[in-house]
This record gives sequence, C-alpha cells and structure tokens, in this order.
Amino acid sequence: MNIVTFTRSTPDTAAKVEVDGSGAVTWGGAATVVNPWDEYSLEEAIVQAKNIGGKATVIAIGPEMHNEALKHSIAMGLDAAIRIEGVDPIDSLQWAAAAAAAVNKIGDVKLVIFGKESVDVGTDQHIYQTARKLGWTMLSYVSKILELDAAAGTIKVEKMLEGGKQIISAKLPVVISVMKGINEPRYPSFIGIRKAGKAEIPVWTAAELGVAVSSGVQLIGYENLPVREVKTEMIDGATPQEKAEKLVEKLLEAKVL
Repeated sequence: MNIVTFTRSTPDTAAKVEVDGSGAVTWGGAATVVNPWDEYSLEEAIVQAKNIGGKATVIAIGPEMHNEALKHSIAMGLDAAIRIEGVDPIDSLQWAAAAAAAVNKIGDVKLVIFGKESVDVGTDQHIYQTARKLGWTMLSYVSKILELDAAAGTIKVEKMLEGGKQIISAKLPVVISVMKGINEPRYPSFIGIRKAGKAEIPVWTAAELGVAVSSGVQLIGYENLPVREVKTEMIDGATPQEKAEKLVEKLLEAKVL
C-alpha cells in the first residue's frame, strides 16, 4: 500500500512578508522552509508506511521553489517525491483536482495525510476538497493514528474536539489532517541529505493528469495592511489598586468597557 502526503515551501514564519512596488508578494532574502504543519504529516507518513511494510510518497503542487520542501522530505525518509506544475495555486478547487488526479495516477493509495493547514495562505479548504474529489472519507484534526490495518482495510484514529477527544474507526481509503503533537518530526540524516541531493524529482503537468486549468478564481491584487499608529501611555499610581482604578476609568472613557 502507498501512503501519500503533501507539502510545500513557505516563507519562514519570522520573515517579513510584504507587497513590493510592483504588487508582488516578497519576503526579502529570507529562506523558505517546509510548511511547519507538514512536518507532522511527513513524519506520520514515514512511520505508518514502515509499520505496514508500504511506501510513502510526497507531492508538492506548484513551481520549482517547492523542490526544497520535497528534498527535505526525501532527506527525512520519504520513499518518493513528485511535483505538479501548471495548476493555479490561488484556486483551491483546481489544486484539489490535481491532487486527487495524482493520487489516482500513483495507484494503490488508501491513505492520504495532510498537515492541519498551509501557513502561507492560512487555509485548509484544499484538504476537504481533495477528499471530495477522491470521494473518500475525511477525518480531520487527527491527534493519533491508533491502528492502521492494511489487510482489513480499516483505520482507527483519535480526533481532537473542543474540550475532549473522539475515537473513530473508518474503512479505507481515507484522507486525514493531522495535528501538532501527533509525533516528533525527525531531523534529516546525513545519508538522507546525500540521497536528497542526488534525487531527480519527476514533474507531472496538469495536462498529463487531465486537470482543466480554467480557473473560477480571479486574483485582483495584493495590498499591504494599513499602518497602525499605536500610542502608549504609562499609568502612574502609588499602589496597584490606584493604578487599576485609573486604568478602569480610562477604559470607560474610551468606551472599551
């Protein structure tokens, strides 16, 4: 059985992301990193594939910049990596159509693992859309895979809920999104880094996958957030109580309370 996971290169969370004079998004000279949420899905794909004696494949959808995330994945221990070009990354439904088509092309895939979301776009809708395109069961917010039985074609997971947890069993194939804490992502080994350096990553196109590239989404442009003027005022007082009373008065004046 083949387990598939997806990844992408994103700006470092400490990078200053802004719109330049030409209207393009830039993060200066900061390096890109693997989407932080994907570190957990990559690790889980490696672990689960090893447990069942299967194979773990990672896919990135987008331009060549995502090769870095794919090479990092190979260095961690993923068996194979694929990149897909010719898809509008702004259109999540088109992205999902390409993801589902790639999973079907690989064949013998019964489990697709996603990280919780993509930090650069702050969304997870492409995950649910991929499950819908595949016609598979969707299990979100998975905090632990309790059992994966490839022979019986079943999976049991622990899901996080507000104020609790839920145990769910489902028949394969399924798409899951995993949470931080499901595992401890490994560091790439020296041998893995050498393997990744020599790896040639195959590129599939949307046309080869039979995905229509006509987009229903139109990007108007990007704008920087308006500059916020912040005024700081220190509250004096002989005692904490006096300071608190003055603070309450000012909050009442500002109609915050």
